[in-house]
Amino acid sequence: MINVRLFASARDAAGRSDFQVDFLAGQTVGHILARLKALYPSLAPLLDARKLLVSVNQEFAELATPLHDGDEVALLPPFSGGDTAWVRIQEENFSVEDEVERVRASSTRIGGIVTFLGTARDFSRDHDVSELFYEHYPGMAEKKLAEIRKRALEEFDIIEAAIVHRTGRIPIGENIVLIVVGASHRREAFAACTWCVNELKRITPIWKRETTPEGLVWVEEHP
Repeated sequence: MINVRLFASARDAAGRSDFQVDFLAGQTVGHILARLKALYPSLAPLLDARKLLVSVNQEFAELATPLHDGDEVALLPPFSGGDTAWVRIQEENFSVEDEVERVRASSTRIGGIVTFLGTARDFSRDHDVSELFYEHYPGMAEKKLAEIRKRALEEFDIIEAAIVHRTGRIPIGENIVLIVVGASHRREAFAACTWCVNELKRITPIWKRETTPEGLVWVEEHP
């Protein structure tokens, strides 16, 4: 048997929180989702729009993930939490000291912390700047920052990483973005922090607009 659990909007759509379905040899997550759509048509819009995450035995899974008798499959609507403790987009200013301390406190194995702090400057590309404005694609921007953090933890020998990016109006001299990386040794911390900065500028849908004497200018390149 496969044990199925549903939460929040998925539970409301199906009208129940847990049930069992027969296990058939060779089944994958995709097969189970197809059966659930047939059993509970009200789940189909959520599944078709990919608004539900799927876990198998409390680990995130893909459609091709194989199943075994006795597995627990859960349907999870988008949720807050998890990486949001370490990856945030916000309008208000942040404390560099607080973010560094959070990373430091995450593990006693941390022997070095490297930070990148981006601030609003009053001169850019040969013209004066009196104010910055940042716009982001809600949802996708947070997802990309979470991906950057996850890959940094996987690809570098680091212990923890935090990313905070502000949006909206940012006066000259104020903080814009902070990346904090903690590792056992400085070499990997420096490498991971540099990589995070470059990836943030490359894949995160956040746009900068400058207020200049010539008017408002959207900055497309990322030096």
